Amino acid sequence: GALASLQDTAHLAGVVEKVAAARERIATIARANGLKPLPSAANFVTIDCCNDGAFARCVLSELIARDVFVRMPGVSPLDRCIRVSAGLPSDLDWFEEALPQALSAAAGRRP
Repeated sequence: GALASLQDTAHLAGVVEKVAAARERIATIARANGLKPLPSAANFVTIDCCNDGAFARCVLSELIARDVFVRMPGVSPLDRCIRVSAGLPSDLDWFEEALPQALSAAAGRRP
């Protein structure tokens, strides 16, 4: 189980490497779309949507509508951010495709 996985240092190193690669890819996707990824050592990246909380909520909603599961911190000033978990390459392919669509749709929903 979990304890055996932690004791398998080769496996653990592989997982750490995959998570680091996923974080870097998420950051690259964010920057390519004009967003600001915050530094992370966790299994997720917080992305500043470079607007207010209402816009970030619209982006979150649009991503969820495209079957991309993301979270959002609820406390200001982080409520202008979304949180994207490190996933498999195929998950990040989906995110890379959905993010520009979600940003465009969210911009169109702004008053």
